[in-house]
Amino acid sequence: MSSAIVVSMAAFALAASLSPGPVNLVALSTGLSYGFRHSLRHVSGATCGFTLLLLSIGWALQPILNWPLAMIAIRWAGVLFLLYMSVGLALDDGHLRARDSHRASFRRGALMQWLNPKAWMASAAGTGAYTAAGSAGSVALFALIFFVICYLSLASWAALGAWLGSRLPTPRQVRWINRGLALMLLLSASSLAVVPLGDTGQASLR
Repeated sequence: MSSAIVVSMAAFALAASLSPGPVNLVALSTGLSYGFRHSLRHVSGATCGFTLLLLSIGWALQPILNWPLAMIAIRWAGVLFLLYMSVGLALDDGHLRARDSHRASFRRGALMQWLNPKAWMASAAGTGAYTAAGSAGSVALFALIFFVICYLSLASWAALGAWLGSRLPTPRQVRWINRGLALMLLLSASSLAVVPLGDTGQASLR
């Protein structure tokens, strides 16, 4: 495989991973509330979840994208999960605490990716564009590149949240940030509810 294709894969992964989206917003929130170290649970879960999804679609699950009922189920499960996350952020009391750091969950991060129709469509678009007809080797290389870039991108959002948390003196300020993030998650849920599934691959998967 040529170096130009590898660079193109990396550029695709960076554009998809670093731009604002639900998973990145939650990474920022967990960094804000629980600190950088604990937020890495969410970062690791989201990265592993997406990488597993990418490998699964590249090797076996792409036909599911042609099943309208399956994609509708994924879409509405994702909408409900984002609504759940937005309510949790809106009701957060704004106190920064390490004692609840288990809420920065590996499992929740991974689940967010599997319930995100945009992640499904972006995985399909990426594997279709950059892998050779489902070649195991090219899919694995694409997944490896995505893993590294996705992890670093999510960790950057978590680090930003931790930086903000160290500089916000009052719970009231944290509450307002969390409510802003909750509104953004609500808008993400609304977009999933109204955007046709065929168009989701054009949007950020994060």
